Amino acid sequence: MPETPVLDSTIHYQDSGTGTAFVFLHGNPSSSHLWRDVLPRVGRGRLLAPDLIGMGRSGKPDIPYHFADHARYLDAWFDALALDRVVLIGHDWGGALAFDWAARHPERVRGLAFLESIVKPMAWEELSPQARKRSETIRTPGAGEDMVLDRDLFVRQAFTGGVLTPVGDADLRTYLAPYPTRDSRRPILAWARQMPLGGEPAALVSRIEAYDRWLAASTDVPKLLMTFEGSPTLLIGRDLADWCRTHIAALETVHCGEAGHHAPEDRPDEIAAAVSAWADRHGLRQLPPSQ
Repeated sequence: MPETPVLDSTIHYQDSGTGTAFVFLHGNPSSSHLWRDVLPRVGRGRLLAPDLIGMGRSGKPDIPYHFADHARYLDAWFDALALDRVVLIGHDWGGALAFDWAARHPERVRGLAFLESIVKPMAWEELSPQARKRSETIRTPGAGEDMVLDRDLFVRQAFTGGVLTPVGDADLRTYLAPYPTRDSRRPILAWARQMPLGGEPAALVSRIEAYDRWLAASTDVPKLLMTFEGSPTLLIGRDLADWCRTHIAALETVHCGEAGHHAPEDRPDEIAAAVSAWADRHGLRQLPPSQ
């Protein structure tokens, strides 16, 4: 699998097929490994899945790992590969990064699909009691470090409790491998502390509001929301899906069955089928004239 220099580091990525670029972006605390059972089922196109900076097999520079840092390195990766007129597919923070990149590069986006992503700023009251307690712990100095950096619980819990069926030992080892030390887990904690709750972090909330404006106005860009049911870990439930239908232009919604938050582990066939059918409905596999 290739990697390419970006800024002061490197981005590792999966790359297969030819034609229109379909870029799959993962979230926290996963890697491109999340898409391993989705990509082979999508069909035609150039299928790319990078590891975000500091995650997976990508480099781990000494940076804060804020949203703006991830966006900066991802911008450099898109430019290094000269990716244009792409279709974006995002999960979790990967969805947020896809929205943000599309809003800043609208002329380079042909379509956008997402699942279990950060679509808008949230109020603490919108969280379940369990999710609120977890978020409060993560944001508390000392307690968050103990949970994520010292005890290394975040990855383990994600792929045992954030899925309906815990991943096998080999896949769990793959997810854990990039984080053997306390310092290597800093990107995970940084991501977890950036959930846009109660107006904080203010700079990120402003950035999310900016991409929400683009999502509402971009009537010429087809979009796909994949929804799920059956788990208390789900981020996009019925109410948030309704918000998406009201506030996101040119949106189609496809229900993909029961899953946990890390739905590509539970429903890879359904996700691949939804993306493939949507792409075909909108002719997204056909290269535009400029290519």
